[in-house]
Amino acid sequence: MPRSKTQPDTPSFENAVAELEALVKSLETGQLPLEESLDAYRRGMELFRCCQNQLKDAEEKVRVLDQGQLRPLEDGAKDSGEPT
Repeated sequence: MPRSKTQPDTPSFENAVAELEALVKSLETGQLPLEESLDAYRRGMELFRCCQNQLKDAEEKVRVLDQGQLRPLEDGAKDSGEPT
């Protein structure tokens, strides 16, 4: 699925999370030399910010979709006669 608002080199949310998890595991081992650890930390922070931005964009899309379209769940349960 094409990403319209992200840059072409921006990883998908799922790929960014997978790479971030791999970086964390490699850092947790304590086996990386200092310079590689710093590089992994820098990359991890880039991925973290990327994920934050993508989540923020998704939240905004949900707000726009929900705006005036849905009733609270409690109201729907009361109208249908289902117990709350």
